[in-house]
Amino acid sequence: MRYLTLLFFFIILLSCTSKNETQKIKKASEYFPKEKVEILVVGTFHFNYPGLDVAKTKPENKIDVLKEPKKSEVNELVDYIKKFKPNKIAIEATDHWKATDKLKKYKEGAYRNQRDERFQIGMRIANEINLDTLYSIDANSMSDDLEKLDSVYTEKLYKGYDFQSNDPYRQMTLKWYEGENKIIPKTNLLNYFKHLNSRESHLYAYGAYLVGDFKLDNERGADILSFWWYNRNVRIFRKLQKITKNKEDRILVIIGNGHAAVLRHLIESSPEYDFVEFDSL
Repeated sequence: MRYLTLLFFFIILLSCTSKNETQKIKKASEYFPKEKVEILVVGTFHFNYPGLDVAKTKPENKIDVLKEPKKSEVNELVDYIKKFKPNKIAIEATDHWKATDKLKKYKEGAYRNQRDERFQIGMRIANEINLDTLYSIDANSMSDDLEKLDSVYTEKLYKGYDFQSNDPYRQMTLKWYEGENKIIPKTNLLNYFKHLNSRESHLYAYGAYLVGDFKLDNERGADILSFWWYNRNVRIFRKLQKITKNKEDRILVIIGNGHAAVLRHLIESSPEYDFVEFDSL
């Protein structure tokens, strides 16, 4: 009986100790404010097809946002995005693009026939909700700085990084890009943007940079990606931080979907921001 009593108290002691230890553990989120700045990232393809991306769109798959039915679909897309009620809009442009100066001219009637999504979405929304500023958040990457310092080294480093890899996953990625381009003319733009900005699409768009030339010479491809593509996006994120002034800010970002995929990761990981899902509006 004595041994049973001791065993009973020992079990109670272990139970209390376990309970107390559990109570001491706090979630990481409990150390940060619950109220965060909300950011809606609208990843997009380039409406004016500048041809600067590696994957080119065939002529038969291009659309014209100034003609029906896509013109009306852009109107629908803009009305949907406005539900977010942003008080700041950031676009994929450098400071040299002079976005706010262009916005002032847009308010006076200029640029209405520009197909570029910066005009068709960003500038149009800024005008319709009476914003006077349009933020440019695109950035050069560290690789540009390094090339100025040592062009011989960077030329040697980049040898073979030409997006021509035979890696089977790179070939699968190219087929995916082609499949995406084919459905744009046949799909309502709002529905396509919900698809384009889904978590799955962003994850695979991020992963597209982790195959092919990424595998060059042990870590050489990884090094290139880190201070070229990833660095550029981290700098873009830093610009978002710089335009954030208080917790009441609601920031709309209009940017190429390759960037959006990386920004999702950065914003979701940040204790300062909430990533707003595009299809939740």
